[in-house]
Amino acid sequence: MKTTRPSLTSLPMSPDEERRRRVIKYSVAMGIRVVCLIVAVIVPGWWAAVPLIGAIFLPYFAVVIANVGAEPRRDDVQRPGSILPMNPPPPRPGAGDDRQEER
Repeated sequence: MKTTRPSLTSLPMSPDEERRRRVIKYSVAMGIRVVCLIVAVIVPGWWAAVPLIGAIFLPYFAVVIANVGAEPRRDDVQRPGSILPMNPPPPRPGAGDDRQEER
């Protein structure tokens, strides 16, 4: 049976890269929230309620989008213990006989 080894392209993102992407997504959403608040002050009348509703609910959606939007794993990464044999292979027949004859 041939086992496949994980390649560099099939490994998931590093935790630092994943965190960086989440922070960027969250920061963009919070920037949109600030724009909603500014628009709510500028727009006259009851139209100001639309950006205010967006500014109120956007933080929840920003967290969900930032945390769920990570790339899915293409393959499961195997740890080395599941690829390599844990126990040494059994001795070959006759391998011990050669050593006794050399002595």
